[in-house]
Amino acid sequence: MSSAALLEFPPPKPSARDLMARALDPHVLIGMPHLNGCGLSETWLMKELGHRHWLMLALHLGMDDADFRTADGEEAYAAICASSLTAAQFGEVQANDILTIRSVLSTISRTQISTHHDMSVHGRSIGTCELVSTFVRRMVRGDNHSIARVALREPQSKRFEPSRLARAAADIRNGRLEAHFGFPIMPDKALREHRFEPSLSQDFNGAGLLYFAEFQALADRAFERWLPERRRLVDRDVFFLGNIQPNESVFFDLLAVSGDRLSAQGQLRREDGHVIAKIFCRWML
Repeated sequence: MSSAALLEFPPPKPSARDLMARALDPHVLIGMPHLNGCGLSETWLMKELGHRHWLMLALHLGMDDADFRTADGEEAYAAICASSLTAAQFGEVQANDILTIRSVLSTISRTQISTHHDMSVHGRSIGTCELVSTFVRRMVRGDNHSIARVALREPQSKRFEPSRLARAAADIRNGRLEAHFGFPIMPDKALREHRFEPSLSQDFNGAGLLYFAEFQALADRAFERWLPERRRLVDRDVFFLGNIQPNESVFFDLLAVSGDRLSAQGQLRREDGHVIAKIFCRWML
């Protein structure tokens, strides 16, 4: 009786496009990497939603991966220029819960894309988030201060959807918005300031830029120092206006606090005084 050797062939490796689709699965099993001492980690969530935003954008543009390039082959990045988190209930999330994220992409203009993310656990909403991005590149190689907008491909959809967040971001950049969350956009002076030394290994992303999700994390470290009452985040809007170099200090200015200490406005600025973010928050006790 003869025997034949069985040849084992490893299964084919999935393509990047296959893995992009898998990464957009709406269900996430929650464990320790997703949590902090207050429930669902906002920093983890913003990184996850940012990742989904970039993958959705790549698929929207018909790309096989999220390697965005300019016409001359230089790297480009889908930079988040505004984020809005509303009706957050992150304290409801625990280990072994299943977080469901339902996401929709819309085209705002020739250069801007928005994604809306509805999040729920056990069928109950724990918040919604909108992210608005635009493509950018370094105009001077290696210089994070030289980040500027750049046009890539024409959007597949010629139907543009309105976005309150994108409009507010444009009005802040152009000095047209006078108030947000009830606070004046241009206050007289900072109430307090705190200096941070961001870590290249912890706070910067693979593009060498201070990660957008770390802007709110730095702000919270200052807020917890100055407003130590235990509070639950409800709403947060962040408008991104620039970036920093590795090994450059960044300052967080507390600009205004409501009388009940449940809402506040702040900003992040570079050593040269250039403001790189405006941050607005509401909490509940």
